[in-house]
Amino acid sequence: MTSKLYTLAEIKKHTKAKDCWVIYNNKVYDVSPFIMDHPGGDDLILKYGGKDVTAIMKDKDEHEHSESAYEIFEEYLIGQVSEEPVRHFDGERARLHRKRIELLKQEEEFETFGKDDFEPAVTNITTDIKANQFLDLRKALIPQMLKANFTKEFYLEQVHKPRYLPHPAIFFGHPLLEPFTKTAWYMVPMIWFPYVGYQLSRSLIYLRPAQTFSFFALGVFLWTILEYILHRFLFHLDDLLPEHQIAYLLHFALHGFHHYLPMDRLRLVVPPALFIVLATPFVSLGYALFPIGIAHAIIAGAFFGYVLYDITHYYLHHAKIATAYLREMKKYHLAHHYKDFEAGYGITSKFWDYCFNTVLSYS
Repeated sequence: MTSKLYTLAEIKKHTKAKDCWVIYNNKVYDVSPFIMDHPGGDDLILKYGGKDVTAIMKDKDEHEHSESAYEIFEEYLIGQVSEEPVRHFDGERARLHRKRIELLKQEEEFETFGKDDFEPAVTNITTDIKANQFLDLRKALIPQMLKANFTKEFYLEQVHKPRYLPHPAIFFGHPLLEPFTKTAWYMVPMIWFPYVGYQLSRSLIYLRPAQTFSFFALGVFLWTILEYILHRFLFHLDDLLPEHQIAYLLHFALHGFHHYLPMDRLRLVVPPALFIVLATPFVSLGYALFPIGIAHAIIAGAFFGYVLYDITHYYLHHAKIATAYLREMKKYHLAHHYKDFEAGYGITSKFWDYCFNTVLSYS
């Protein structure tokens, strides 16, 4: 077997009929000479030019191959996929990362998320539960999580494999609890902008307007780093999760659900009750660290930044993008869901991703 190594970027360039490469089980094959003789037609091979065909070739229902077909296939072997370095991961952690990305590659949305008219395929609920043995989307999800007995790696793989329903999923299944899990996007500015105004008015009692708005701007800036820290180190605690079902349940309720069903319209912004729980320690810290007038201004700016973050998050998932910047951020954020959930933590900007080497490349 040849030991020549090819990077994924290099393999992706070979997509033409006279120059077509594919990946199978981490090996690289130049199938150009075989295209015209392929029993399934040349279009099927060209569809996967430059891509990994491991999943499609192993799917007997989709495209079963005989033993002789695999023997012929081996004649076109030219090398192996080079294990490129992975940003901030190395060793066993890098191997685990690559495994997770390979699972995402099996999904259609791995290739289509960047389209302007992107619309994920509706999940076949019956097929999904049979194939993955994870959660039944026809039933309440939290009760299933309470009774589950998953390994941590299985849970992390499945919860980050996006599904899509054309209607809100059932969260608790209880008529009193269920409404508290749903929040329309416009509730966020309706509830929190008055609070921002209150904090500004209190700050103006102690400070001149120029001072108040300077510290307000500082609060917005502080929110951006907090946004990054919360998303990366709390919402994506992932590998630091204790190996216990209750830990998986809390992870699922806090952010895992959003990766499991990223297009659920009524669960894209933070429910006000949950945000109060998350925000209270930081508000208390602000009052403890700064003089009262400055604290009011900084808290106002931080809450203003949060509101922009949450409505931007909803906008990136569901709105028709009007500006080039937001169009870029939409692709960037959807890549976080459909291409690599271990990078691209910024929602409103990539600034802190650049600072901490977690920029997500989706080209």
